[in-house]
Amino acid sequence: MNNNRYKILVTGVAGFLGSHLSEKLSALGHTVIGIDNMIGGYEDNIPKEIEFHKIDCCDYKKIKPIMKGVDIVYHCAATAHEGLSVFSPYEITKNNYLASVAIFSAAVNEKVKRIIFCSSMARYGSQDYPFTEEMSPKPVDPYAISKVASEQVLINLCELNKIEWVIAVPHNIIGPRQKYDDPFRNVVSIMINRMLQGKAPIIYGDGQQTRCFSYIDDCLSCMLPMLNQKSLNKQIINIGPDEEFVTINKVAELCSNVTGINLPPIYRKDRPQEVKHAICSSNKARKLLNYKTRVGLEEGIKKTFEYIKKRGVKPFEYHINLEINNDLTPDTWTKKEI
Repeated sequence: MNNNRYKILVTGVAGFLGSHLSEKLSALGHTVIGIDNMIGGYEDNIPKEIEFHKIDCCDYKKIKPIMKGVDIVYHCAATAHEGLSVFSPYEITKNNYLASVAIFSAAVNEKVKRIIFCSSMARYGSQDYPFTEEMSPKPVDPYAISKVASEQVLINLCELNKIEWVIAVPHNIIGPRQKYDDPFRNVVSIMINRMLQGKAPIIYGDGQQTRCFSYIDDCLSCMLPMLNQKSLNKQIINIGPDEEFVTINKVAELCSNVTGINLPPIYRKDRPQEVKHAICSSNKARKLLNYKTRVGLEEGIKKTFEYIKKRGVKPFEYHINLEINNDLTPDTWTKKEI
């Protein structure tokens, strides 16, 4: 990264990734403006040194004046509830697709230099793994569809208006500041929050689903160069470890080890449309960003545990309404069992 100083807009600044990213960018001397509607984050996540606006990303009229003079946009905000999107498709799609279109439209109108969009590995769906960036997206649920559609709008608008773009595809990120009282997402944080309340982890299906988990600092090491590295323009890049993939059963075991709460998992029926094996290749990130896994899964879980323990366990907040409630909807959500 060169020594240029930019005016940067970060969306989702009260959330997990957005708060860490804005803090790092501010420490590097950039002027950072953050926006968040506070649905998926914590107020104490927001760095005190940035300019903050409580705004919904869907509100184009309010976003447009804030975008004035901005050089770079990091669009991190999302209602990243993949499993829930099957049962709350309107809310999830609105907060991902329409919100993204509003951000991109305002950014293009103000002629920003570059937009960095945080997509999702959900874009790949159920394909042969490891997933590579050259694969055509095959989304299998409304959340993934909204992310792919947002990518397409981003590329369409940026190409037409000669604005640089980068699409980051993080693996499952874990670490401090992740919202841990959300019953619909963040499996590691859910398990730890439950265990610290003396409750057993809940696992959907047989627990043999495989995933890769990325510690927040390792993700940031790739996100920061996306600010202005010329070689990254018009690139889609997976971020996260591909050498350490585990089953959800193993995740529960590791969480039990770190919390000291060794209760047998409670198994519930499979969630509809859940991809069994989601593993991305990180070869491109290694080549373009010198990506390395510096914090392994066990250490990442330990740091997440320490954060939750210090901040204090919290009851789970069912803050998103179920739009479709039928025999496919998980009982854990309809009966608020988490």
